[in-house]
Amino acid sequence: MIVVGVGVGPNMLTQEAIGVISNAPVVYGSKRSIELAEEFIKCDAHIIKDYKNLHLLPEDAVILSTGDPMFSGLGKFATEKDRVVTGVSSIQAACSRFHVDMSTLAMITAHGRDPAPAKEVLIREIGLGKNIFLLPADSFGPKEIAAVLLGMGVNARICIYEDIGYPHERSVCGTVAEPPENLSDVYCVMIVQ
Repeated sequence: MIVVGVGVGPNMLTQEAIGVISNAPVVYGSKRSIELAEEFIKCDAHIIKDYKNLHLLPEDAVILSTGDPMFSGLGKFATEKDRVVTGVSSIQAACSRFHVDMSTLAMITAHGRDPAPAKEVLIREIGLGKNIFLLPADSFGPKEIAAVLLGMGVNARICIYEDIGYPHERSVCGTVAEPPENLSDVYCVMIVQ
């Protein structure tokens, strides 16, 4: 299979991704990923219902992954014989939006999983003086992150970037004392020390 990152929002496909998608014999992905790439899909496209069975798809299938497949994406299901095509990630978009050097970041994901390990990594990396990029969980968002930082005595800027690339995208920053509130479920958090 070929896992292709379709970017974090509209108009964020790379030229390589467009070429692979345009020449695909069959495409699979989430509803959102298919919508992001639909103008380049020239074959049958199927919504994936069970991500655990990707290995059962045809060898030449193109699997669409939102953002970049190798950060909280479908690239984790690729084997050595599979190809992975990068996509524009929310990390890249957020660093550009908030003017944060990527080399200063620790990248953490709580998306779709138990947030306890993400909280532990957050505490460790903040203690090392790192800026943080975090994909949140429903139960571990800006308020919970601010509470952790407050408990550590850390003064930082907390920023959220939501619905990246869409007409209604929104970026807003706050403080540990007054964290920003997300209005969408599709967002990321940046903590800048």
